[in-house]
Amino acid sequence: MRATVIHAPHDIRVEDVPDPVVQFPTDAVVRVLRACICGSDLWAYRGESARQPGQRIGHEFLGVVEETGSEVNGFRAGDLVVAPFVWSDGTCEYCAEGLHTSCPQGGFWGSVGSDGGQGEAVRVPFADGTLVQLPAAAASDDHLLTALLALSDVLGTGHHAAVGAGVKRGSTVAVVGDGAVGLCGVLAAKRLGAERIIALGRHQVRTDIARTFGATDVVAERGEAAVDAVRELTQGQGAHAVIEAVGTEQSMRTAVEITRDGGAIGYVGVPHGSGTGLDLSVMFDRNIALRGGVAPVRAYIPELLPDVLSGAVDPSPVFDLTVGIDGVPGGYKAMDERTALKVLIKP
Repeated sequence: MRATVIHAPHDIRVEDVPDPVVQFPTDAVVRVLRACICGSDLWAYRGESARQPGQRIGHEFLGVVEETGSEVNGFRAGDLVVAPFVWSDGTCEYCAEGLHTSCPQGGFWGSVGSDGGQGEAVRVPFADGTLVQLPAAAASDDHLLTALLALSDVLGTGHHAAVGAGVKRGSTVAVVGDGAVGLCGVLAAKRLGAERIIALGRHQVRTDIARTFGATDVVAERGEAAVDAVRELTQGQGAHAVIEAVGTEQSMRTAVEITRDGGAIGYVGVPHGSGTGLDLSVMFDRNIALRGGVAPVRAYIPELLPDVLSGAVDPSPVFDLTVGIDGVPGGYKAMDERTALKVLIKP
């Protein structure tokens, strides 16, 4: 089959690799119908996170089950399924608590020795604990398939940030970051009943999507100017809930400074240099809480799925460029150069 591999920074290739097969009785093989490129993939692309030459890449996909191991009970060939970006056994204490990302037997797609999501098929470990079944009719609905793909990562991650930030009905929410996760954070905040949503971003195409998703205000400034703008919009107090979806020192510092005393920050931006953006004494004095981390999207899919199926929540606008499998290297280049927000892959 064809799959995406990374050889070095800025060296993404699509190559012939062995077809996946069932290796353990709990495995399934899924033929990929939709995949995509994540903003976090760009850290490997830019050389800021280590990868072995020839390692697979990609962690978001949905598709059709082609084969199952003898101990898989919940799925059979022909089922349409979506995979969260981490596989998990579904039986450990962490999985029972909804923290599938801490499953001792879990792992990330594209890790050494595993298939990546940006290919024609994937071997799925612990299929019963990992996969979520989708309605068969969705396979023939191109728009719905695209929206459902967001359940594999960005929609659940935006929701995780909103939950961590304590978004509730009537909240004032600020969202730092206008990437796909930040935009899905806007969507999640709206779904949870936020009354006012302030989106921080400089790219009008993206902030226009934020407004479509429910943002009531847009702040295009950065740094102290952004803090001043949010404070002005909130009578000097700041937002009850802040979603941090970038992960840099500046973005985290901005998040702290625009949080209302007694409020909370939900952080899901993959940290890269953000540690010095935290001043615990400031957070202590102002009773600011910090919650977040790697989103256990497997726990959120059952809650979010009905709203995506009904159209009440439609994250599909975050995908603004579509490529075939051989177009994946160009998709990375487009996202790296910020000419694309999030690239959809149709193998």
